[in-house]
Amino acid sequence: MNPAGGTSVAGRPRDPAVDERVAAAAVDLFGEVGWAGFSVEAVARRAGVGKASIYLRWPAKEALLAAALGHRAAFVAEVNTGTLRGDLIELARQLLDLYMGSSGRALMRIGLEADRIPRVAEHYEALRRSQILAARSIVRRGINRGELPATTSVTILLDALCGGAMMHAMAAPPALRDKVAAESGAYAEQLADFLLSSATGERRPPLSPEETISAPNYLTSK
Repeated sequence: MNPAGGTSVAGRPRDPAVDERVAAAAVDLFGEVGWAGFSVEAVARRAGVGKASIYLRWPAKEALLAAALGHRAAFVAEVNTGTLRGDLIELARQLLDLYMGSSGRALMRIGLEADRIPRVAEHYEALRRSQILAARSIVRRGINRGELPATTSVTILLDALCGGAMMHAMAAPPALRDKVAAESGAYAEQLADFLLSSATGERRPPLSPEETISAPNYLTSK
């Protein structure tokens, strides 16, 4: 088995550059057209390789997409900065980087379509589980340290954080995506502070002009 999830074959050595092009093309295509429009032929055209090269590596389009997502879509890393605020900021930043990155559209789409694609469903479940476990550990440590009330709903707090990060990425118009991505760290801080203020009842000082994200409110602006 090769690192990208395909089957090794005897003969000429594999070309990592081809694997990379195919993985990138598969993830981009799936993000654009979903499973209904996904095909080995379309991936081959986009990657600039022959269909035979792909079928030698992956016998079916399910295996191709699963391997491509495994190669291109990162898992959320374990977070433990020592403070609840630091942990929430880092988790939000990781999620924003995932959804604003080159595989972001595919990751958003896979959440809706994974159960239709068995091999991909397994990868998505592992990705989702890594996020849930990392996130729940963060909140439980915060409760144990007294940074959150014991009555805090772990589920609601994490739904708000993860959903906020995803919505921020989804709502960014194409013309502003680079700007929004560049300011993901500032947004992660603002999101974490807003949720902590809501959970603890502490009023935080208003942000200075330098701390406020300068991008327009693209959810309401016309």
